[in-house]
Amino acid sequence: MSSSLSPYSPPSATFSSTSYLTIPRRKPINDCLDAMKSSSPPCKKVSKDIIFDAAFEEADAVYRNWMSKYPSALTSFEQITNYAKDKKIALFMDYDGTLSPIVDNPDLAFMSSAMRTAVKHVAKYFPTAIISGRSRDKVYEFVGLKELYYVGSHGLDLVGPVKYSESIATNHNCISPTDELVSTANLFQTAREFLPMIDEVFRSLIEKTKDIKGSKIENNKFCLSVHYRLVDENSWTVIAQCVHDILKNYPRLEQTYGMKVLEIRPIINWNKGDAVEFMLESLGLNDRGAMLPIYIGDDRTDEDAFKVLRESNRGYGILVSSVPKETYAHFSLKDPSEVMVFLRSLVRWKKSQIAVYRSS
Repeated sequence: MSSSLSPYSPPSATFSSTSYLTIPRRKPINDCLDAMKSSSPPCKKVSKDIIFDAAFEEADAVYRNWMSKYPSALTSFEQITNYAKDKKIALFMDYDGTLSPIVDNPDLAFMSSAMRTAVKHVAKYFPTAIISGRSRDKVYEFVGLKELYYVGSHGLDLVGPVKYSESIATNHNCISPTDELVSTANLFQTAREFLPMIDEVFRSLIEKTKDIKGSKIENNKFCLSVHYRLVDENSWTVIAQCVHDILKNYPRLEQTYGMKVLEIRPIINWNKGDAVEFMLESLGLNDRGAMLPIYIGDDRTDEDAFKVLRESNRGYGILVSSVPKETYAHFSLKDPSEVMVFLRSLVRWKKSQIAVYRSS
């Protein structure tokens, strides 16, 4: 990352019909199944007898080589904070696989109490948001901290703990929340017109998959998640066929892929990267010379945010992964435990900065 940031013209927060994408053709069912398999590689179990096998050593060498391109954010921490000395850090994080481990049952993806404390402390010093594919209500249920901003449905549903600027609050896409999560917040819902359609598809999927053992359909309000982590691989074709058949009647919805999950989303030119830009603008944090956005995530959808930060040369992306992946991120962390160490390190660094300032 260069020492100076390029000029930035934030996008308008107004959502218009131009944000709709050209409706793509549906992929053949075999292509869908191939995508499911490629995005959900099986866990490789290495026995003690072959732990030093040549294949294992080769994989380890590949990972070390990958780390040379995407170094650990822990070993590069001084580089990150040196760049951040005269800037204000804004922190954005995914939830599943970043703040909590990936688990078989998505309803049990609880973060540890130690991680919750780390997130609470980091939010005390930096504007902090969690951006997830889940509904924001579900993420709030898992996290339970009112100090944060919560963004659900891959950026389509946003709520925060402070009032936005008057220009944003009066925008027709921002409405007062009816929930009691954060009484001072405004809510940005750019895809409200899709809600009836999403509910229809949700009910259809529940009915069509009710006999598929291990399947779970999660309604994330503005998108749906079809979990097949607990489904026998021989039944993946059935899952893919169900989704494919239902979506034939909904050309304004698209199917995307995650780790053992099919996601159904509105065809809108809006993603996690757009959500990051929107939040920076709406919270008055879009001064490129004064801000350093950091985004931490593990999933394919987080790449949209990494890409925004890299291509605009305005912040750092940190990929959470224990295996090599193509990414737009700048740095890496292996797992949620390393994410927690990174968050604690940020807090210690900030406290030291405050102590130096007070003593000067």
